[in-house]
Amino acid sequence: MTFRYLGVFFVLVLVLAGCRREAPADGPDPDATPAADADADAQARADAAAAERAAMERREREEATATARDILERIVYFEFDSERLSGEAQEDMRMKAEILRANPGLRIRVEGHADERGSTEYNLALGQRRAESIRTFLTNFGVSSGQISTLSYGKERPRAQGSNERAWAENRRAEFVVTAGEISTVPSGLR
Repeated sequence: MTFRYLGVFFVLVLVLAGCRREAPADGPDPDATPAADADADAQARADAAAAERAAMERREREEATATARDILERIVYFEFDSERLSGEAQEDMRMKAEILRANPGLRIRVEGHADERGSTEYNLALGQRRAESIRTFLTNFGVSSGQISTLSYGKERPRAQGSNERAWAENRRAEFVVTAGEISTVPSGLR
């Protein structure tokens, strides 16, 4: 009986020895050549540099897109009882026009506002004139009229509370809302 167990044990040891894998060597592959190692190192460095460039380009594109969105959403202010764009507002509108022309799928809504002085009807009409003056300016700079819608809130949505010049000046404005599309192209002048 003991010989039987010894026989089974011996067969088991032989089977396990035959199935045993050789452990990987801890060191350089003796079959590898120095040239192959140098090529692998060069490829690894090139891959790392390409990944770093791609990450940097992605960050720059994201920053440029955020800047373009900020420009598009920047508020334009008006003088008392006027829809005329100041020189500063015109420069801002030119930048908005560049972004809109570069992104024809982008849609914005121009919302005209007024301060609390005057009747509701008068201020609604003034807010609409302000929004329309912006629309006209943008279309004159090559933006498709289909990209721009207008809306007037008159004095119904004040930005600042109060009955003083500071509050009135903040409330005489046009706001911009992106209603459709994404900024996919940032004009080179904005980067």
